[in-house]
Amino acid sequence: MKLLSGAIAAVDHGGSLGRASALFPHAPQPFVDLSTGINPHSYPLFELPATALTRLPEAGQLRELAEIAAAAYGAPSAAHVAAVPGTQILLPRVASLVRPGKVLVLGPTYAEHARAAAIAGHAVAEVSDFDALAEADLAVLVNP
Repeated sequence: MKLLSGAIAAVDHGGSLGRASALFPHAPQPFVDLSTGINPHSYPLFELPATALTRLPEAGQLRELAEIAAAAYGAPSAAHVAAVPGTQILLPRVASLVRPGKVLVLGPTYAEHARAAAIAGHAVAEVSDFDALAEADLAVLVNP
């Protein structure tokens, strides 16, 4: 079990292809960056109306989105859905939903989960054994 403590520093999320290319000049090209979770083969793009980028969605549209997502993902209700611009914004919120306690993170994984838990006041450790997660007040299992 690797305890995570000390100063809480900013996490390097990767994506610095220039730095990676300088460190590994003989790496095969194109350099495939797996550090950020950004899919180089995104979903097909389609035409958007100009208003889609010039105003925020209305409350009714957000409710409808949450209802559709709840049905699609099998959530009990739209109240169990959070429409956010990526999971990063949710990590500190999830960590603060439970009283500070023992958080075990199955690693290796994205470092921001442990960082968010530490900021929320949890005692955080990284473990490599799945069964060790049973000892946690809050277990973090990330896929992928």
